Amino acid sequence: MDTMKLLLGATIALLLGALAVSWQGLNTNVKNTSPDELARLQAQIKELRAEQDKLQMQKNLQILRSEPIAPPSSSAEMEAMKLQLAQNKLALEQMELKKQNEERDAKTEDAEELLLDQRKLESKDGELRRARMISDALLMGRVKEYVEDAQYGGFVTFEVIMPENVQTGTILAIRRKTGILGQLKVSDMTAEGAIANPLPGFGDIKPVPGDELILPPQY
Repeated sequence: MDTMKLLLGATIALLLGALAVSWQGLNTNVKNTSPDELARLQAQIKELRAEQDKLQMQKNLQILRSEPIAPPSSSAEMEAMKLQLAQNKLALEQMELKKQNEERDAKTEDAEELLLDQRKLESKDGELRRARMISDALLMGRVKEYVEDAQYGGFVTFEVIMPENVQTGTILAIRRKTGILGQLKVSDMTAEGAIANPLPGFGDIKPVPGDELILPPQY
């Protein structure tokens, strides 16, 4: 275990040296270096230095625990030794917590960047924004059966998944993948499910069992 830690420490030191050389070279030719590359190297150097500090602290603690300790000549020395060990342990815990927080923050930043990129794309492409809103809409129900009726234009029976949001008169849209086939108006609620009638402009594509019902998104 000690040999592995020594090798790991040596490797980190070598990596730090290599990164430092790369960093100096990039600074010399900074005009030809992208900001992303500079930021990547900065983050790597910071992470390796933190890991090197952690390994050094662990090494110091191990030395303190393994070396024979001369009996303290006074209770004051004993208390001082206990305090030093406690401080070293606390420093390690704080370093580990800092590393976890940095990793969490990095993941949060990545997620925020992806969201911002998506919003930029959607601002340029209305269809992409529309598809995302349809996909994100909560599921209100699922089609059980579509019954055609020449006189009344047909009706849909469906399973109600979120009854707190579905009542008689509620307008629902039929979602299939990221598109909407048409809209329905709930006409009846029963213990077994609900019934809804197609609204004008429904289109030629008919609902099938399994189609999802959502509240129409506000584009």
